[in-house]
Amino acid sequence: MTLKEKLFNWGLFIVLSFIWGSSFILMKEGIRVLSPYQVGALRILSAGLVLVPFIFRAFKQIPREKILLVILSGLIGSFFPAFLFCLAETRIDSALAGILNALTPLFTIALGIVFFQLTAERRKIIGIMIGLTGLLLLFTVNGHIDFKNGSYSIYIVIATFLYGINVNIVGRHMKGIGSLNIATVAFVLLIIPCLVILYVTGYFSAFSIHNADFLFSTAASSILGIMGTAVASILFYMLIKRAGTLFSSMVTYGIPFVAVLWGIMLGESIGSWQIFCLTIILFGVYLTSTNKNPFRILRK
Repeated sequence: MTLKEKLFNWGLFIVLSFIWGSSFILMKEGIRVLSPYQVGALRILSAGLVLVPFIFRAFKQIPREKILLVILSGLIGSFFPAFLFCLAETRIDSALAGILNALTPLFTIALGIVFFQLTAERRKIIGIMIGLTGLLLLFTVNGHIDFKNGSYSIYIVIATFLYGINVNIVGRHMKGIGSLNIATVAFVLLIIPCLVILYVTGYFSAFSIHNADFLFSTAASSILGIMGTAVASILFYMLIKRAGTLFSSMVTYGIPFVAVLWGIMLGESIGSWQIFCLTIILFGVYLTSTNKNPFRILRK
């Protein structure tokens, strides 16, 4: 890989970190007025609408035997997580959601080892265990499990588990399919289900151009969909195919720091314990994604 290609990959990495790191605060702004189901539906709907002009070309360029796989990728990689994150943020801060999102590489490796023939190296196993230890510590307060936060945080744990499945599927089975084509088919086919959800939840009957708060939450949810889902998904699929599964999943190194920064700027409660747990999680991620042995370096 040339220096120019490496710089381009790192550029994608930084852009994705900022876009996805900002997604959590946009979700929080969306659910201030709208329900989590409405925010999730608006997110996927707006992403699908942006990609409609590309749908016919996308169908032509995706092999028929891969269509169902692309649809599955859209469901587990975007649709279900969109609702799970919004449900979680009804009770937890956006910064904490960003920290928990760092579990994605751990699940990517763990699922890769179990189901996708990834090499089960000792370093990776240790990294997974350290990362999960950070997760468990994140749920503790004064030495006791905080079930109040844990019960809603589990939605994000499930979402990151789904992300891990999706990263492995895309990296292993869709390398020959264009990034725009994958995102287009995945999201455009979800437009109708999202419209149904918005109708059932009363979004259209509540819509009013005179309600500034309603319009602001709608705008936040739509920006979340256009940038945090449509554009980011295209860039992410591109990064997976250019740089591989492990490097792509490492984008979650940058995401929590952007999310925490937004949380601090908007007055969310972020303590040293949360930062400590994030450090443990990211150290676990580092062990799973590097070929170097940091313990050997420390012994020198």
